[in-house]
Amino acid sequence: MGGRLARVFRTFNVESRARREISKEKPTPAPRHPTSRLDALADHPEIQKEIYRKDDRLLTLLKDVYVESRDPPARVKDGGGEHLPCKQEEKRLTKLGHLGDLDVKKVPKGKISIVEALTLLNNHKLHPQIWTAEKIAAEYSLELKEVKSLLEFFIPFAVQEFPKDTKKAI
Repeated sequence: MGGRLARVFRTFNVESRARREISKEKPTPAPRHPTSRLDALADHPEIQKEIYRKDDRLLTLLKDVYVESRDPPARVKDGGGEHLPCKQEEKRLTKLGHLGDLDVKKVPKGKISIVEALTLLNNHKLHPQIWTAEKIAAEYSLELKEVKSLLEFFIPFAVQEFPKDTKKAI
């Protein structure tokens, strides 16, 4: 309701208000301060003399300044578009499972590949006493805190097949 009322006041007599604004003369600019006028300099010839006078002391100081500039060496653009890493990351070989051909071969330390993540989650699910967070962290060069978070928040799916005779019961 408030929006309709506001729209009514906003659109009331719009055309005549627009015509009135368009038909107005160009507004006169605000008066300038007397010191900003250039004709004030014409009235005072001593100021103009001071402006155009050369100062010998400043000229000698200016002659003592020596500036030497060189262009930076031109860079060769190979057009590759790839940025090379600034520092060499320490990499480790992956623990390849049964999907070895699909997995990457080298991974930076502190990270794991998808296949490794699925493998370690499955190993922990099947044998939690053997595959503890400490052992996983040591095996895959990970931080213990990250491994604990991984084991807590990520659970691999379990595929269950129902016998044919119980399908109707479901």
